[in-house]
Amino acid sequence: MRILHVIPSLDPAEGGPSFAVKAMAEALVNEGVEVTIATTAGAQNAPVICDGLSVIGEESLPENASTERRGYRVVSFRREFEPYKISFGLARWLGHNVTKFDLIHIHALFSFSSTMAARIARKKNVPYIVRPLGVLNRWGMQNRRRLLKRLSLASVERRILTHASAIHYTTKAESDEASSLGDWLAKLPSFVIPLPIEMAETSLSSSGEFVVRFPEAAGKRIILFLSRIDKKKGIELLFAAFKKIRAEFPDAILVIAGQGSEGYETKLREEARRLEISDAVLWAGFLADEQKIAALAAATIFVLPSYSENFGIAAAEALAAGKACILSDQVGLAYEARSADAAIVAECNADQLASAIMALLSDRFRREELGENAEKFALENLSMSKIGNQLKEIYQQVVDSSVTKRRIKVC
Repeated sequence: MRILHVIPSLDPAEGGPSFAVKAMAEALVNEGVEVTIATTAGAQNAPVICDGLSVIGEESLPENASTERRGYRVVSFRREFEPYKISFGLARWLGHNVTKFDLIHIHALFSFSSTMAARIARKKNVPYIVRPLGVLNRWGMQNRRRLLKRLSLASVERRILTHASAIHYTTKAESDEASSLGDWLAKLPSFVIPLPIEMAETSLSSSGEFVVRFPEAAGKRIILFLSRIDKKKGIELLFAAFKKIRAEFPDAILVIAGQGSEGYETKLREEARRLEISDAVLWAGFLADEQKIAALAAATIFVLPSYSENFGIAAAEALAAGKACILSDQVGLAYEARSADAAIVAECNADQLASAIMALLSDRFRREELGENAEKFALENLSMSKIGNQLKEIYQQVVDSSVTKRRIKVC
């Protein structure tokens, strides 16, 4: 099979979606699927880019317009307009190339790339699947451009979703939240397949590398937040909880690993000063690859207190690393992890969060038990081989369905 993934951005600064689609592509390549990712980028952010002005087909792309990454191909197009990541080059390329693929997997909604990919695929009679990336949940619909999203959902996204062969949710919680938007959405064909996680081994040497880079963490109980810095991540909740924790555990340190808007990071730093915890908050910045592994290895506890998370790729990575994790009840993956006794789940409440963290800091045996369960859970449910095989099976069902009846029903 030849599969095309379309996503607005692969920039790591965009958070989990950019990592997820690359992991999915690699998992599919391992299953013998031919994968291409089409995306957009700002001129300064894309190492591989073309303007699309003369794109007729793949053979006409400029030499520097595509690249190979672990067996899959990436084609990146320059944006003409940053809001909604509009790229006319991408639209032209899709118009000339979608028929070369057996199926299109569209990632995101309320985006130029998803709108154009769905429209062109429908026009060219190419089946497509949509992964909403959690934008259909309550928090996203109510807190991010609420009125505009409601109007767009009724006039644009509803059409995209109703013509899709299926909707790809990554957790049951994401599926349930989306279904609450209306019976029309609940009745559409859908399936739940989580995101694949590459099992990265953590070790004492890795944790030592973190302390070498951040000597202020030496000898401390490390509470790690590792995710995109955004209002929905519940960092203010974590700060309020940490103020209580410090009274009981003066050797605790809170590591904030990630990046976000400069204005919001400044606001958070001011909040830390107001709470008088600045001296015990370590701002590690964006961490990737070995640096991320080192941070996870050094962490005593991983915490993700998000107000909204359709999946929680940072949580999945922490689980795969065998860390004792505390997740908010709004993290999609939390329910599955709790069922396997692989994580502690707390409400989005500073007092409850503080109590959960202090309980784990006090109980090394429980931390070790959770870590072992977490690693087992990730291996059994989130491995590249398992997810790659599940996606391939779904793709095959879609491709094998008739031209006039593309929709599938998956339990």
